[in-house]
Parts: sequence; structure tokens; C-alpha cells
Amino acid sequence: MSSAQSDTYDIIFAGGGATACVVAGRLAEADPSLKILILEAGPHTREVETHIQPARYFSNLARGGETFTYHVGKPSKSLNGRSPIVPSGRALGGGSSVNFMVYTRAAASDYDDWETLFGNKGWGSKDLIPLLKKAETFEPEVNDISVHGKSGPIKVSLASSQFNIASQFLAVAEAYDKERGLADDLNDFRNVNVYARWPRYIDGKSGRRSDAPHHYIYTQDKNKNLTVLDRQRVVRVIFEGNKAVGVEYVGDKIGRAKGAQEPSVARASRLVILSAGAFGSPSILERSGIGASEILKKNDIKEIVNLPGVGEHYMDPDHNLISTPFVAAEDTDTLDDIFHGTQDEIAPYVTQWLEGGKGLLSHNAVDAGIKLRPNAEELEEIGPEFENRWKTYFANAPDKPVMLSGPLAAYIGLNPNVPRGKYYTMVYFPGYPVSTGHVHITAGLDPYAPLDFHPGYLDDPADLGTLRWAYKWTREFARRIDSYRGELAAGHPEFPAGSPAAAKITTSGPHPIDSPKIVYTAEDNAAIDDFHRNTVATTWHSIGTCAMKPREEGGVVDSRLNVYGVENLKIADLSITPENVGANTYNTAIAVGEKAAVIIAEDLGIQGVTAF
Repeated sequence: MSSAQSDTYDIIFAGGGATACVVAGRLAEADPSLKILILEAGPHTREVETHIQPARYFSNLARGGETFTYHVGKPSKSLNGRSPIVPSGRALGGGSSVNFMVYTRAAASDYDDWETLFGNKGWGSKDLIPLLKKAETFEPEVNDISVHGKSGPIKVSLASSQFNIASQFLAVAEAYDKERGLADDLNDFRNVNVYARWPRYIDGKSGRRSDAPHHYIYTQDKNKNLTVLDRQRVVRVIFEGNKAVGVEYVGDKIGRAKGAQEPSVARASRLVILSAGAFGSPSILERSGIGASEILKKNDIKEIVNLPGVGEHYMDPDHNLISTPFVAAEDTDTLDDIFHGTQDEIAPYVTQWLEGGKGLLSHNAVDAGIKLRPNAEELEEIGPEFENRWKTYFANAPDKPVMLSGPLAAYIGLNPNVPRGKYYTMVYFPGYPVSTGHVHITAGLDPYAPLDFHPGYLDDPADLGTLRWAYKWTREFARRIDSYRGELAAGHPEFPAGSPAAAKITTSGPHPIDSPKIVYTAEDNAAIDDFHRNTVATTWHSIGTCAMKPREEGGVVDSRLNVYGVENLKIADLSITPENVGANTYNTAIAVGEKAAVIIAEDLGIQGVTAF
């Protein structure tokens, strides 16, 4: 791998996220003579301990820094006037270098929908599952190993010790929820309504984060034709006629004085690939003259292609994250010291990790959960606003979860008034929110200007009903866990004075399995809805803004990832997803990357990139 600059390359990647690393790594491995350039706005994270040590992810996110870009949405009536903030990964590897490392695969029907509903031949589950097997080394022992890989670059494991919150959650599941059972695999592309251990993108032997750059790019040190330029932001694609021939880029401004920069130029003899994510790729297209005519005109950009779908259909399988905290017993295994402690407090965990990747620093705090579908009684509880969504989207797709949930062994709020201690958090998010939004440029060719961003959280009433149900459902689980010592009121709804539903601290331990459920009044329900409007946040899963659909349906790329109306320009990242996925999105990013590598190799006549 080279860091030297050259004027002309065979292939240029505008953005170095997870998908770019997968594609570039596969192509470079197949043909080391290919001159490949990756331009990434953020830094390298090679062997940076605060990134490869798994449990560091939360403090990295909480403290900010140059490995994140923070996108500020418009004030929203649906959020009581709040402006939501959505971070995205800003380092080589994108989200794979900074995420929570939760291993979650989409439903098979998610990918089948891409193929059957939008005409994307070759993108169904039968095509993508073999590629996902090729990408992974799945370490856990499960009954059906046929859907998992055993020799791929990305490592997947289960925590081997210190996960008592997860064990207690599963014990409650077995005793309390007689309708839904336990299973050994949540991620076989089919299983829902079963409780199980939740794997992580962590190497079980070394205790290291399993990200895309360390397993697809940094392994190719001897390849001098694979060039990565970090801290370089792509301004626009250069065209000759309607053929993409290169890109303009400037040095990143984080930590530097702002001011005009003369852009550098890199030329591509064979292909330009946008891999800058759901925010970056549509922005580059619009600055390049590809987008809705009115957006381009407003920004004084010369139009090359009128493509109204660019920047639209923003989806956050982001999934409207809610996290509610509970006080834990003192003997509970939690990551609170690592998430919120000083360097001195973290030091013993670092020492333990350095002695073979062991201890809580090798954890991500998420060790069990469920992909949840409501029964008839629960559907009624969600309310009539969800009825049409259920009938038209979920009823005939039994592998699609309405909600994903599980315990996280720490407090992950940012309230400075919460005292240090032992906590666990019930995390829940809808698999397929109805609401969508948009992302557009606002200041011409300035790649640093704030975006016109509206994520659309809770704009559709159906989304609010599912969250209300999920709050009640997760709370009943949390109060029966052995480590339960009450609710942290600062992270729960502000119920009316005197309400029996009010959050409480206790010293007597958990509620019995057969204790009655909390009864909520109409006023209590209103408080829950208001709590969600005030607190709903991102799961950092932004997708869909350059959708792989027919052009007349708002599509931006075809099933070969070609941008409509131009030549030699493809997009390979999560912006191309035409519909949502009921999962954390790193796995889908890998699927898109492996599939894109096959497509590009076929188009360019490169041998050795296989579809299995």
C-alpha cells in the first residue's frame, strides 16, 4: 500500500468507508497491477489503540474528534422543535472503524425486495448470502453453520465471559415470555421472535475490533499500486462530456484554519466510484452537476444530469434509537468505568487487554437480544396508526422484525448529573421506520458547508406507536433482571405527578417473573410519546440517498451501480440501498462491497473476484 501521490489511476474511490475498503481490497488483491486511489476525508486508524480496542467506541463518540462528522438536521415539529444530530464515521473504514460492532444481518426478504420490487437482478438474498459468507469468519458454534462463513477476513465472535446482564436477560426471556423461545442464532437471515446471544465484530482470539481497513486494505502493504490519501475531501467529479475522468479534492479542514484552497486533481482512466456514504455521495453528485434541477440552480451548479432522486429518500434504519437506563447491582459486569472513566481508571483494563485481548475492554456491551414482531394483542396496543403498515409491509414478510432490542451493559447517556455507578440500558429501535428525509448541498462547491438535512424522525405517526409499545415491553423485561435496582429517572418519561408508572429506585431487587405489568393511563402514554419526541436519536445507519431504483421511480443508479445519464461513474456504499434493512448496517455495507467488487471486476475484465 502506498501513500505517494500520482496524477493518473485506473480507479478512484471518492470516499474510503467500509464499502470502499471491501471493493478496493478485493480488486487490488485480484489484480495488483491496478492503480487504485482512495481519497478519505478522515484519518487512518491503523493500530490506533482507541479504535482497535472495542470498548473504546463509546468514549470516542461522546468526546467527538476527527473520526466523526456531525450532521445537524433542521428543527422538527415531530421532535418538539429539536434539531437532531447524526454522526457519521470519518476515517478510513467509515462506520466500521467507529461503530458499536453489533453483528446483525438483514432479513432475507430485505434483499429479495431489492431484486423483485425494484428490478435489481442479482441483488436478491440468494446472490448476497454467499458473498456475506465469503466475507466472514464466524467463530460461534451454531446448529446451522451453512449460512455463515469460516474463512473470510472479517471476524465475528461471542463474548466468552463477563456478560451476566445478557445471561440474566435470557433467563427472564425463558421464564417470562412463553410465546417466544430461545435460539442459538439471531442472524441466519430468517429468525425473528427468538432470544439469543448477540455476536460482535470482534476477533475472539485477539480481542480486536474487526473493521474493514485492517482486513481488506492494511493487509496489502506490498501492493505499491494501492494508494490511500487520508484527510482529503472530494469536491466534485470531473467530466469530459458525460464521461467521468477524475475528481477534484482538497485537504481536510478539521484542525486547520479555514480558507480557500486550490483543489488538487486526480484522473481516472477506467472508473470513478463514489463511496462517501449517504451524506457524502449525494453531495458530491450535486456539486458535480448531477441532481434535481432546482437544487443545482439554487447552488449555481452547471447541470449535467437532471436526477431528482439524488439526496432524497434518506432512511435512518438509523432506526430511531431509544435507550432507557436502569440501576444495576454492584456485582454486575458493566462497561461504565471504561465508557465514563478517566485514563487512570481505564488503565487496568488496558493492561488486561494487552495481555491477550482479554477483559471488558474486548467487549462491546451488547451480548443478547431479540428481533421482535408483535402478536395480536401487542398490535392492538401499538394502535391504529400502525395497522396499514403492518398489513402492507410486515404481515406477509414473516422474517422482518418490527423492533430490535436488547440490554447494553452500561449507561450510554450524556447527562452530567447522573452519578457514576453500575447501570444497564435497554436499547430499542424499529427495524423499518416509515418516515424518510433528505440531504442536499447548500453552498455551491464548498464541501464543508452545512447540508440541508432533514432525517424525518417520527414524521409518520406509525413510528411513534411502535416506540411506545417498545418502551413498555423493554421496561417489563428490565425490571425482572436479577441485577435490577431500579430505574434512572433522568432517562425515562416524566410521568404525571403521582402516577404509578413513575420511575423508581429500589434496594429490594428485581420484580418477580409473575408480577403484574405496569398499567399506563392515557396521560402516561402521552408522557411516553413526549419522551420519545424529546430523546429519539440516530443509530448511525444512514442509507438510501442515491437509491438503486429505476430512474423514473427516483433512482440514481442502476443494478450495475452506474449513475444514470453519465459514463464511468458508479456508487458503492449504503446510499444505494433502495429500501430499508432491519439490521445494524455494517453487514449490509459488506454485502454491497463484495457485490460491487464482483460487478466492477466483470465490467473491467478483472479475473479472480468471485461471487462466492
